[in-house]
Amino acid sequence: MRGAYVDLPEGWTRLGGRGLGPFVTREVFRRPDGTQVAWGSRWHRKHPGTTAGSTWWAPRAIAWWIGVLFAIGSICFALGSFPPNATGVGTNPDDLTYFIGSIFFTTASFLVYYETASTPTALGAAHRLGLRSLFRVQHHRIDWWAAIIQFAGTLWFNRTTLSALVVGLGASPGHHPVWRPDALGSVCFLVSSWLSWAEECDGPFAWRPSSISWQITMLNLLGSVAFGVSAIASYVKPNGDLVSLALTNLGTFVGAICFLIGAVLLLPERTLANPSAEPQPDQRVITST
Repeated sequence: MRGAYVDLPEGWTRLGGRGLGPFVTREVFRRPDGTQVAWGSRWHRKHPGTTAGSTWWAPRAIAWWIGVLFAIGSICFALGSFPPNATGVGTNPDDLTYFIGSIFFTTASFLVYYETASTPTALGAAHRLGLRSLFRVQHHRIDWWAAIIQFAGTLWFNRTTLSALVVGLGASPGHHPVWRPDALGSVCFLVSSWLSWAEECDGPFAWRPSSISWQITMLNLLGSVAFGVSAIASYVKPNGDLVSLALTNLGTFVGAICFLIGAVLLLPERTLANPSAEPQPDQRVITST
């Protein structure tokens, strides 16, 4: 397994690491004095330098904005898929709620991509990289792939919610201007959530319910599955009806609630002490070659 993307200080050595396929998500380093340091991809990305602000109010922190914006977008999707809301406000205002929510999703997702792309390569660096980092292809990082795929998914959701406003859900089954972007966005969210889950698990699966990062990625994965179910149920049949309107709303509502809880948990995750200070019991070190 190759080493992670971080540059070590002089005299440090890599002892081993683990991850998914070619992606390294956790490593153990040895300092010149012989002490060992555990490094985690997610922690390194989200905690460059010192943590600023309180848990619940830190408008100068990117991670805080990501959590807040995803939470607002999730609330919009939950309201839009709640049948009494649609009945009470009408179809057009309900579709507008979805579209507004998708804008919050896209903004938060762009910040996730910026957070990922600007992650410093130097271990212990106090500042993020500049805006030029947005244009660097970092294909050797699992979190980079997760971020850019998620951002693409939010753009598809922008398209499908805008189409719902303009065309409506009773679209021609021969065109599907609403369903196709919704399906593509759901696939992107599912792939992105799986990659983020694998990053936190250091592989295809791990059981760490006491870890707040594990809880966040699990909730996002479950939410993406629910969105996928909703996309399948919203397929327009030849007669112009959806496969299941009830399942469409239920899948969207459940997914939005999962995303909402995950977004709120991003706030305390930002201010937690480093959980990677010591290797976890299930984090077996594999010798690098």
